[in-house]
Amino acid sequence: MARPPRYDGLADWYDQEIGGLEVTTTAVTALGRLVGDGPGTCLDLGCGTGIAIPALLERGWRVVGVDLAGDQLRLARQRVGASGAGLVNADAAVLPFADAAFDAVVSLLTHTDFDNPEAAFAEAARVLRRGGRLVYVGTHPCFVTPFVERRPTGAAHLLHPGYRERGWHRAGPGFGRGIRPRVGVHHLPLADLIGAALRAGLTLTRLEEPGDDDYPYLIALELQR
Repeated sequence: MARPPRYDGLADWYDQEIGGLEVTTTAVTALGRLVGDGPGTCLDLGCGTGIAIPALLERGWRVVGVDLAGDQLRLARQRVGASGAGLVNADAAVLPFADAAFDAVVSLLTHTDFDNPEAAFAEAARVLRRGGRLVYVGTHPCFVTPFVERRPTGAAHLLHPGYRERGWHRAGPGFGRGIRPRVGVHHLPLADLIGAALRAGLTLTRLEEPGDDDYPYLIALELQR
């Protein structure tokens, strides 16, 4: 029997948890700035509870959000209301869309949740039109991992062995008390994350580390098909 999507049953808690974080605001702002303004149709890959969709709509995009967790999409529907955004229950690694169906693709805080990040990037590239832009903003593979114990501002962070241990982790000194102890994390080293996008046939046009933290929480990739 297939395992239910890992966020089913956690959507209300997750939406409140992530919505109250400053890093989420920073991530959504960076995502919108890098993808730019519409018009056109934008796919939000792994849209979750739809946190990024209002910002995309404000920029003039027609938005289609995709997520595997029906419980997350329940809250996304409430968030987007009658805006006209479409929501689809589907796996990021097997998208139900034609080749070159979208003018832009964005994804926010997802690579650590995908079972197969490489396949998700490949599918994102497939459904993106030639010349279109893919923007990914996620947790920094070097500084937010199961192996980095982040300390309060002003204190030195503690690195533990394991950075090159790719794949799923259910515990670690870097997990803290928030989302990760509940759902686990799929860790990729930095080179693997960027390599997954490049192997999908995308060209890296911009790389940023959004925010003001001395050791950043976030990494942002702008890529072109």
